[in-house]
Amino acid sequence: MDIGDNWNKIKEVVERGQRSTIYCSIASINVDGMPNVTPIGTVFLRDDQTGYYFDHYTTSLAKNLDRDPRLCLSSVDAGKFFWFKSFLKGQFTAPPGVRLYGEASSLREASPDEIELIEARVRPTKWLKGSRLLWTDFTHVRDIKFTKYRPVTYPVMMEGLW
Repeated sequence: MDIGDNWNKIKEVVERGQRSTIYCSIASINVDGMPNVTPIGTVFLRDDQTGYYFDHYTTSLAKNLDRDPRLCLSSVDAGKFFWFKSFLKGQFTAPPGVRLYGEASSLREASPDEIELIEARVRPTKWLKGSRLLWTDFTHVRDIKFTKYRPVTYPVMMEGLW
């Protein structure tokens, strides 16, 4: 399956996953060759099979990507209504999840447009103490170039979705 042919659908799956869980998971490889999975709530996808995330509080992930830029991003729609409706029908109405494979860039300063997008994402919770503690002072991002994808599959409920 070609990533470019399915990019709009992939973006939709990632966005639904982030809305339902508030994060995506990014897997990297540590110095011992072991996988390390990090939840990231600041992933944004562009229209050209690339994306970026704000590299904030990601000590292990940052070290791993500086050494080996390969990663896997996973996003699953965990919405209770989505799953209930799918179980009721015996068929998913949309793909439940996706894995994206690619490479991360070096750390760079975020652009004003990128800062504006993250501020818009966290604005609804800005009045909460925890939100102010965790979701402020975003300044740096890593770009990601995606080259492959693999749908999250459940054999008998996914006919025709990809």
